[in-house]
Amino acid sequence: MAQHWIARAAGSPETWDFTSYDPAKPVEGEVTIRVHAAGVNPADAKHVASTRGGVEYPVAIGYEVSGEIAAIGPNTSIGSGEARVGDEVVAFRVRGGYATALTVPAEKVFAKPSTLTHPEAANLLLVGTTAAEMLAVTGAAAGETILLHGASGAVGVSVLQQARLRGIRVIGTASAERADVVREFGGIPVPYGAGLAGRARDAAGAEIAAALDAVGTDEAVDVSLELVADRRRIVTIAAFGRAETAGILAIAGSMPDSARFRDEVRGELVALAQSGHLVVPVAHTFALDRAVEAHHILATGHPGGKLALIP
Repeated sequence: MAQHWIARAAGSPETWDFTSYDPAKPVEGEVTIRVHAAGVNPADAKHVASTRGGVEYPVAIGYEVSGEIAAIGPNTSIGSGEARVGDEVVAFRVRGGYATALTVPAEKVFAKPSTLTHPEAANLLLVGTTAAEMLAVTGAAAGETILLHGASGAVGVSVLQQARLRGIRVIGTASAERADVVREFGGIPVPYGAGLAGRARDAAGAEIAAALDAVGTDEAVDVSLELVADRRRIVTIAAFGRAETAGILAIAGSMPDSARFRDEVRGELVALAQSGHLVVPVAHTFALDRAVEAHHILATGHPGGKLALIP
């Protein structure tokens, strides 16, 4: 028997159950993964926090994992090509990653970058694909300067790395205590708070071509609107209400266009990690049965890096 976390009804992580179950035997086009680490993301809790149309309970929790293939369906290859039992893999946009094992569509599975540990690999693709889409929808290009709100957070750190590879200069907002993280990954840090627009303008010393909001505060949206003339080049992943009223872009993995883009870019990000150009800072790991505790730390908004659950 395997174990996994499920939400039997809408509610907070405290209402979830850690229970035993039998993963389905993989048929053609499927693989069973023995999980070595599950990535912990705000979306894991957010998507079952309240009643939503189209969601049927119970819901198995967790969207990304790293592990090894325990079984593979007949005539089946994975997203990155041929695979065998025992191969180390990552899987993203799956359901039920908070588990000791799970069976998933093979096209969602990729060879694990050997450069990353399992906790790191389990946190590569949700933030990585989000960051890649933010850069893509704003049209950020080599030689431009952009503004990134929440630059020291998980998505922000991935944006910084991907932007640097593309020759994009980033002014990154962060707390004074996290400024070194922004510098480490190639950004120019500016502390948030009163006067942010002026500090960002001075740090840029040039036109700010686009703004990427990974925090969702009114300050982030207001400063972006002040500094970027073209609202089509301002994107948020958190301030959805402000996006609608201000006429800026909002993206989320649940949106069809976002889902399509994120699926298409998975292989590219895995390759970047394999080549050492994309790293994933991990702050803490927890035993799988401590998922609720992990979400308490995540809810503070300042975990200092990614979190992972270890079966």
